[in-house]
Amino acid sequence: MQIQSENRCFGGRQLVLEHPSMATGTPMRLAVFLPPAAQAGRVPVLYWLSGLTCTEENFTVKAGAQRLAAELGLMIVAPDTSPRGDGVPDDRDGAYDFGLGAGFYVDATESPWSTHYRMRSYVEDELPALIADGFPADPDRSAISGHSMGGHGALTMGLRNPGRYRSVSAFAPIVSPLNCPWGEKALGGYLGPDRGRWREYDACALIEDGARVPELLIDQGSADDFLDGQLKPALLETACEQAGIPLTLRMQPGYDHSYFFIASFIDDHLRWHGERLHA
Repeated sequence: MQIQSENRCFGGRQLVLEHPSMATGTPMRLAVFLPPAAQAGRVPVLYWLSGLTCTEENFTVKAGAQRLAAELGLMIVAPDTSPRGDGVPDDRDGAYDFGLGAGFYVDATESPWSTHYRMRSYVEDELPALIADGFPADPDRSAISGHSMGGHGALTMGLRNPGRYRSVSAFAPIVSPLNCPWGEKALGGYLGPDRGRWREYDACALIEDGARVPELLIDQGSADDFLDGQLKPALLETACEQAGIPLTLRMQPGYDHSYFFIASFIDDHLRWHGERLHA
């Protein structure tokens, strides 16, 4: 990995790195926060997946997570949201919800997306191996979280990989891409028209099909413009209730979809993950 920037931060190190990815066939960027405890040995790691239009920078500079992560001894890894570079296709109309910045954490099967848009393989397989090899991360103490499209990624990766992550949480996640315009556009474009192939990328469908996690923590703003049309947390609430998955769904009055919302409650999520990662 090539270090693009490095800053001292609450006694730790905030890095931005770039490396050639085998999964995407492109350079990939990511942000890594190393807490002070990483100087003495292996530490637990929280993977953060960002939403539509974002890069590795959004969470790193807007969420305000480093102070408490340093206290808790948590490494935070925040990858980019899609492949980028020469030859990587984008939405022909320049839409924000498909193509660059909108990889949706899937392995695309449709041309021309299938060559590079392999964010599932990148986040699930390649990235953890790179982090375990290059940093003092404890691979047996991993957690995952994310926002919006990234919340969808965190939920589906947690459900598809039982035992991989000790804890799973999300902010304003897209809980059922099968049942919202963002999801129908992304999954239809990347995977084709067979909706049966979409189910492994839909948290509610995965739960219906038998996937399980020990528990979930979700924060959702009541003033989120995307609440009713795109996010639909009640669908996840129903799926978890029927499956017996303990779900803490916190509706936060007056909060929207922005990083002001995330910054307001990120400490709760860090503590929640920290309790489970240090257990």
